Amino acid sequence: MSLIELTIPPREADIGDLLVRRLLPYMKRRTLGPFIFLDHMGPKHYDEGHGLDVRPHPHIGLATLTYLFDGEIFHRDTLGSHQAITPGAVNWMIAGSGIAHSERIDHAERVHANDVHGLQFWIALPKEFEEKSPEFEHYEANKIPVLESPGVRMKVIAGSAFGEHAPVKIHSPLFYVEVHMNAGRHIDLPPQYSERGLYLIDGNIRVGGEDVMPHTLPVFLPDGTVRIEAATDTHFVLLGGEPLPEKRFIWWNFVSSSQERIEQAKDDWAKGRFGDIPGDKNDALPLPPDRVKSAK
Repeated sequence: MSLIELTIPPREADIGDLLVRRLLPYMKRRTLGPFIFLDHMGPKHYDEGHGLDVRPHPHIGLATLTYLFDGEIFHRDTLGSHQAITPGAVNWMIAGSGIAHSERIDHAERVHANDVHGLQFWIALPKEFEEKSPEFEHYEANKIPVLESPGVRMKVIAGSAFGEHAPVKIHSPLFYVEVHMNAGRHIDLPPQYSERGLYLIDGNIRVGGEDVMPHTLPVFLPDGTVRIEAATDTHFVLLGGEPLPEKRFIWWNFVSSSQERIEQAKDDWAKGRFGDIPGDKNDALPLPPDRVKSAK
């Protein structure tokens, strides 16, 4: 009997000098626990003088989690945060009532060739936290719990899993774990959460005897332990949690349980009410051209 309810394929999306593989949201599966968005960035190589440029843009009603495997990205936001993220560290931004940020390769990094490879998630906030004041936190790589056994290395990046708890400040039950596993090894994912999935970055694995294709996101059935076996050396992440009870609307970079709140956010961005980003005040993304007319 299959342990997989649905396998989500990747779709390409352009986020600014970078094509990403987008897994969530998906037509047949909008969320996985509170995870409402998943992009796999790269691996991408930039020649000297070039780099990633995700221009200033707004968010409401969610938290973003950025995690790199290679390279360096510089974050700036309307709170005045300015923080480089490097592999193994976590940038955690709570948009809440509204924030704007940019993510770029810093000028100092562009003097030589550089690379970007990582994952970015959006996590929908529970209704009671959707309008909380925005926050930004950075967690160094040495603060992230690591679990090791022969041939298996796991990092609990957010939430709780396998008896470990990450320091990232979450607002609903979830888990996000990075796994490196050698060929011939396996792990068992317990039924701790009602929604669980896996994103395979590299290598070959089997779930309940079924092969999983790289760059796909199999969503597991809700009950029972899921055995994950490595046919080769592998790199993947596990994620999921408890779904939020209310429907979430998604429009561009806005997430909310209220369609009216999204309309207000459109108007706020169009009229410059999100504020400036110190050190990155220009070049902001406009509302998507085919949607500007829907702003108030």
